[in-house]
Amino acid sequence: MLLGSLESGFPMKRHFLYGTVLAAMVASLCLGFSELSRGAAPEPAVVQRSGQWTLAVRYEHPQQIVMPWGPGGETRFWYMIVTVTNRTGQDVEFYPKCDLMTDTFQIVPAGRGVTPAVFEAIKQRHQSRYPFLESLRGVANRVLEGEDNAKDIAIIWQDFDTHALGFKVFLTGLSNETAVVPHPVAVDAASGRPVPVYLRKTLELDYGLRGDPALRPSVELVYKEQSWVMR
Repeated sequence: MLLGSLESGFPMKRHFLYGTVLAAMVASLCLGFSELSRGAAPEPAVVQRSGQWTLAVRYEHPQQIVMPWGPGGETRFWYMIVTVTNRTGQDVEFYPKCDLMTDTFQIVPAGRGVTPAVFEAIKQRHQSRYPFLESLRGVANRVLEGEDNAKDIAIIWQDFDTHALGFKVFLTGLSNETAVVPHPVAVDAASGRPVPVYLRKTLELDYGLRGDPALRPSVELVYKEQSWVMR
């Protein structure tokens, strides 16, 4: 009925054929992405191969900080502090990236819209416990081996969807383990083969929000689980 109202000039048979093809295309897209997320996507190795490494990580759960913003205003941020330790027996390259994804499918990259003043306020708040705290954006791209070279890193996000009842944190760069899988629908025009999708071993942290999520000062964070995924 909707297609008919938009394209009333088409003959009925052509209209029916167009609708059938469109429905099949949509179903194929959904099925392809579903298969990639369920069965086709690889999982991190239980025992890593020679040459693969994963840094040890310890973290504090996310918390909030409110900053003055503009004349008489304020802005809320979320942040967490992670400690990364290299026990691999060698110095390794370190290119971390972190996203927060709500259960309403909003994705908030760490550092976006975050000014240096926000990090400085967090650093001041935790000065006694983390005197050498670094920001995710400013951390050096190499982690030296050994406990004495552990890095304390602040990961900061802008406030997210006030309708969200939970969120997940995805932190990559802690491992050099990767995998390549074929894209479920996208095809390279030159070769005719599926476009490769590159996945990295990623730390996933799952949280819920208890109470009215719109009342940020009183909302309670509920830790659910930690897992390693290829993303």
